[in-house]
Amino acid sequence: MHRRFLSLALALAILPVAPWSALAEPSHALSMHGDPALPADFAHFPYVNPEAPKGGRIDYAVQGTFNSLNPFIVQGDGARGLFDAAFGVTTFDTLMMRSRDEPFTLYPLLAETVETDAERSFVEFTLDARAKFSDGKPVTPEDVIFTMELFRDKARPLYQNWIKTVDRMEKVGERGVRFTFNERADRESPLLLGLLPVLPKHATDAENFDKSTLEPLPGSGPYVVDAVKPGEYVSLKRRPDYWAKDIPSKIGFDNYDEIRINYIRDENTMFESFKKGNTDIHVESDTGRWESGYDFPAATDGRVVKETFVSRLPSGMYGFVLNTRRDVFKDRAVRAALANLFDFEWANQNLYSGAYTRTRSYFDGSDLASTGVPASAEEKALLAPFPDAVAPEFMSGEWTPTKSDGSGRDRAFLKQGLDALKAAGYRLQDGKMLDPAGKQLGFEILLNGPSGQAIATAWQRTLSRLGIAVDIRSVDSAQYLKRQQTYDYDTMLQRYTSSLSPGGEQVGRWGSSSRDLPGTYNFAGVAEPAVDAVIDAMVQARGKAEFESAVRALDRVLLSGYYVVPLYHQPDQWLARWKHIEHPDETPIYGYQLPTWWRAD
Repeated sequence: MHRRFLSLALALAILPVAPWSALAEPSHALSMHGDPALPADFAHFPYVNPEAPKGGRIDYAVQGTFNSLNPFIVQGDGARGLFDAAFGVTTFDTLMMRSRDEPFTLYPLLAETVETDAERSFVEFTLDARAKFSDGKPVTPEDVIFTMELFRDKARPLYQNWIKTVDRMEKVGERGVRFTFNERADRESPLLLGLLPVLPKHATDAENFDKSTLEPLPGSGPYVVDAVKPGEYVSLKRRPDYWAKDIPSKIGFDNYDEIRINYIRDENTMFESFKKGNTDIHVESDTGRWESGYDFPAATDGRVVKETFVSRLPSGMYGFVLNTRRDVFKDRAVRAALANLFDFEWANQNLYSGAYTRTRSYFDGSDLASTGVPASAEEKALLAPFPDAVAPEFMSGEWTPTKSDGSGRDRAFLKQGLDALKAAGYRLQDGKMLDPAGKQLGFEILLNGPSGQAIATAWQRTLSRLGIAVDIRSVDSAQYLKRQQTYDYDTMLQRYTSSLSPGGEQVGRWGSSSRDLPGTYNFAGVAEPAVDAVIDAMVQARGKAEFESAVRALDRVLLSGYYVVPLYHQPDQWLARWKHIEHPDETPIYGYQLPTWWRAD
């Protein structure tokens, strides 16, 4: 019997007449580990301005295009800003709301209370009696169950996997919904359900839900879709009758009367739009531009403000994803050799004025990182069934990316790459790197427009010195997204964000179950039993030490697998804004939070 159900059976044997509700008490919050930081009577989140003025319009810019207003399905290019961590959950309220000042804790939104047991074998949400959709109809348990069933059957694989952990859904009383979990669930499952939206059963076309559409989906959030120009912009209008505007979890949020998401083809055009005042905020990732590109009149006279924000999150991973579905990247030794031929020292100095830090872990800059830390006894026990999954230098914590002298002509740097490829069965002949069958080693780097051209060219330049044929192909955003969703690429640039509470999303990035499903984030095509095992241990962990050991074990397996060529990260967040956009004084551990900002004029 699974340990969760064994423990539950023992509890019921001791208390044979105790109902489920006797095993737990309703709470105002739910956290992954430990207790919530805020009490039941909290007034607002600590990183908002409760007196923030309401009104005006904010213009954001995103790169790409869109042809659908359904952000929950695989088909189509879904519009940003409707259900978005960066711009806010604007049109679809979720059962609970995440605090960005804690690793992973949820507070009331559609659900005013939450209840679960020690084993987290079930979760029960009690809806707020005030909750209403934008058409004025109340949010009911039937709507919650309808949405969960709809997402289980027709939403993106990520959402489907969350809901497939549920064995039974049932209405409890007038406003309660209980989900009883099956053996696929883990300790994170109740929180993941709490982050799902609720759609109105009476106004949702269930039959065609998985088809892209420009017809707005109805929701219960603070905004409704007001105007749409396909491929160019989506305009959202704030609801004056929004039901949750005065609850503590929403104080200080949703401060604009109008939010416009403008779609722009490439990053340089986005910056030019910002300079002209057509957009209000520009999140900067180009070091050269951050250093010298803000010399236009509005920036020099103070109408545009440059700011640096410090988050306390892990770095995440930005790098070239090696698609192991392709024959060229099936051999880990070849992936390792290619990864160690990225000349960071030259690129950082010549392309970025030395502003970046080399990324050495998927959780760099945090206690979750494995680099520099020998594997603990707990990690070794987790990895013992998979003796070949982690190379010795990663187990000992002694691995560091290969360094060059920064000249771009470091012969020793190139020789170590040559030796590694020879050991993998390749030979350098007539200026070409050939496999045993005489085929030249080569691949294509896929780029989303011109973004990433410089760093791709830098890697191409180094690899060409060893006779490796690298082509760089830049396509428009629509084609890029299509090829990304169908895994039609050799390698591409990808940024994997990270948090202090990694969990079920790691299955969608690295789990075997996601490898062959279209539209997942398993871009590298990973199907490794050790990865599956440590992710399972991570999401099942109860204590902090147990959790951190599992995350570090995952870090070691991913690094040792060389699924991504680690590049670099910014130690801080860079953002420029027009002066009429202001923000709270407090920055939470997740960094700046755009949904809490406001227009001062």
